[in-house]
Amino acid sequence: MARRNNNGRKQPEAEQPSGWRRLMRRLFVWGGGLALLGFLALIVSVWLTARSLPSFDELKSSQAGQMIVVRARDGTELVSLGPSYGKWLKHDEIPEIMHTAMVSVEDRRFRSHPGVDPIGLVRAVYVSLTSGKSLRATSTITQQLARTVFLNNSRTLGRKLREGVLALALEWNFSKDEILELYLNKVYFGGGAYGVDAAARKFFGHPGTEITLPEAAIIAGLVKAPSHYSPTADAEAAVGRAKVVLSVMQANEAVTPGEAAAVDFDAVKFAAEKNQNSVRYFTDWALPQLDLLLPDNTKPIEVWTTLDPKMQAAATQAIEANTPRGAQGALVSVDRDGAVLAMVGGTDYVTSNYNRAVNAVRQPGSAWKLFVYLAALEAGYTPYDRVVDEPVTIDGWSPRNSTGDFAGEIDVRTAFAYSKNTVAAQLGNEVGFSAVAGIARRFGITTPISTVPSMVLGSNEVRLIDLTRAFAAVSAKGRAIDPYGITKVQTIDGEVLYQRQPKDGALLVPAYVAAGITDLLQTAVSTGTGRAAQIGRPVAGKTGTTSANKDGWFMGFSSGVTTGVWMGRDDARAVPGLQGGAAPARAFAAYMKVAVAGRPVEAFDTEVTLPAWQLEPDDEAQLGGNPDEYFYADEQGNLVSPERGEAPGGPAGSEPAPSGREPPPAANEDFLREATGGRPG
Repeated sequence: MARRNNNGRKQPEAEQPSGWRRLMRRLFVWGGGLALLGFLALIVSVWLTARSLPSFDELKSSQAGQMIVVRARDGTELVSLGPSYGKWLKHDEIPEIMHTAMVSVEDRRFRSHPGVDPIGLVRAVYVSLTSGKSLRATSTITQQLARTVFLNNSRTLGRKLREGVLALALEWNFSKDEILELYLNKVYFGGGAYGVDAAARKFFGHPGTEITLPEAAIIAGLVKAPSHYSPTADAEAAVGRAKVVLSVMQANEAVTPGEAAAVDFDAVKFAAEKNQNSVRYFTDWALPQLDLLLPDNTKPIEVWTTLDPKMQAAATQAIEANTPRGAQGALVSVDRDGAVLAMVGGTDYVTSNYNRAVNAVRQPGSAWKLFVYLAALEAGYTPYDRVVDEPVTIDGWSPRNSTGDFAGEIDVRTAFAYSKNTVAAQLGNEVGFSAVAGIARRFGITTPISTVPSMVLGSNEVRLIDLTRAFAAVSAKGRAIDPYGITKVQTIDGEVLYQRQPKDGALLVPAYVAAGITDLLQTAVSTGTGRAAQIGRPVAGKTGTTSANKDGWFMGFSSGVTTGVWMGRDDARAVPGLQGGAAPARAFAAYMKVAVAGRPVEAFDTEVTLPAWQLEPDDEAQLGGNPDEYFYADEQGNLVSPERGEAPGGPAGSEPAPSGREPPPAANEDFLREATGGRPG
């Protein structure tokens, strides 16, 4: 109803608020209340966290990371890995340009935010909403310090919340200068270096108090991805990242355009690595295996390995002395049980830490014929069997020999020794390309295998360590070999955390197959393409050369040591004069003379004793077999003795076969002449 005023006139009713306005008012009140409660909870959390934080001196003395001492098989120290801390530098001892570079690239509002950058967070949310990408907020320097000292690198929401609270607590307890001092002395810069002093000494060879502008840009750029931008891993990438840092510094007016233009990164001298050369190829391969061998452990440890320092030095020298100019070389050497004695992944670790011995995949050329002839021997061929080196075409593919000519009828041993491509193609086609692939898989080849006809000449790519493993299995008389590099792990206090137990590998091929292929491999070195690998004692091996001399291989063994050598260019360009029987074979010989010097001379077991199922009666008589032990298959597929008329182990009292049977009539000469394509007499 309308109300009347003092003058008696009607006054309209007051307009009531609409429903959505009441809802918004309630949401505002409740939201504000919840936000206030959240803010109070945050204040309490930060206050409690700040009270529990260690003191500045305690934070200075805390260290992260695990020290690992790597020892050779004789106990000598190969290398010490893990965190490297330089001298602690106070805030005013660190060059101002280092402060400026780090703040510019990592947290340009460092001096103004309370530990968490709300402006940066809002910008990150906006970018995420407008681009559709996941939220990626850049951590402040204080947050990075909190993560480095107290947390891990997981990207869960809970960890980010704890990181934020810790950052606010650090800002509550310490000044900006103290936080920056802690950060610059604790952050990881790659190469095992923690803190700017350790980084300056490792990368530039001088204390952190002498850091220059280009060096500061390089060091500041490492924090984003230490393992990728570290000068010890990739100096070019480190400089490229430093140029980005310098441009950011100029944009933030931390340096003038003139100062930025005057920087000459080419003049920066990186310190040479010490005791980090070829042995690091081995440690880079072996140490990641600790994750599988050990339980979680943060104590300093000693890792005892299989590496022989004398052999490693000989391997390094052999690769450096024999690798053609402009090419790379790699070598893997294993003992008869699979222990890796030496490993070289390139001509120089400092220049390139890419391990070609275990990571590179290249075509093996004729070294792949190991698997072709293993399959042929397993299918029934012997080194004495006759084959024909002649033109052949298989599914439109016509292989040719490297010499361009054909030898005609020869035996299997000669075909292998002189690496006759046409014979390998015929054998592979006869036994089946899938059978060759199966043998390769059985002997440890882990890379993809195509069964096209050209695979018999090594068109499939392999790793050097896998091919070495295959030849080592032949040396072990057909038993599987697993290369390994760690024998024992213990803490500095002597607590044994891991001890390798010896084990026998599975039998991959029968003994007669292993003996036959060893016969072929020995002939390839004594009279064939691998003569440059001779060392004055029995050696079995095989050369390998790919088209246009892009890859050269020599794989072989002697006195229980199996060694594989590869040479070529990383860009797979041709290397003039590179053949497996030349530089790789010479490097093999130079190394093996040292590797087997203290071992007795061992003759190879090349006596091929064929199984009974593969012998004809006349063959068995020549090999001194007992005729009573020979059986033939009857119409039902049962093995029957011609003399006793029963299968081996047959039931007692079984009916004997009639004795004194007439032998089947011999074919006359006309029939034989027609069947063999001869001319009539």
